[in-house]
Amino acid sequence: MSYFAAAVVRDDSGWTAAEMNLRGVTDIEDVADRLRDVDQDADLSLLFVEADDAYLVVMRLDEGEDLRVFGSDSAYAEESRLGALLVGDLKTSVTGLDDPEEPRPSGRGDEDTEQPAVDPEADPVGEADLLADLGISAQKLLNLSAREGMMPADVTAELCQVLGCADEVEELREV
Repeated sequence: MSYFAAAVVRDDSGWTAAEMNLRGVTDIEDVADRLRDVDQDADLSLLFVEADDAYLVVMRLDEGEDLRVFGSDSAYAEESRLGALLVGDLKTSVTGLDDPEEPRPSGRGDEDTEQPAVDPEADPVGEADLLADLGISAQKLLNLSAREGMMPADVTAELCQVLGCADEVEELREV
């Protein structure tokens, strides 16, 4: 199973991105340690893991502590060893979560309010609200990760656009 892992860290000077190698990790704490190693003094560290054009995992550390994880589909844990490490212990399904701050699409009207076609097979797990304080509500994250035709790279790009670190992550892809 192939993957792309981008660590994005924010400190007083702004965002920095680095590609992460997850070979040899033994558990979720090992992954968190590698994320901490990108910048020990970062206020905020995010890790975006895209696997086989099918799965997305977002990890978050605040000041190196309080690990939070969201996975676009629990099936990733069954598909690979890395998936099992990242989302295997997440039992909290977040399907059906409604965010009162983001109106539910009505299915009619302009492009911004149309209901996206979602993958009915997806079973997102973890903390969908892990980016809420950064401008990405739980419902928006769920909608993006379940939208039919959206690849994990597309979701990462859209999330990073909102966060303000899209250029840094895009540079990693070009290398």
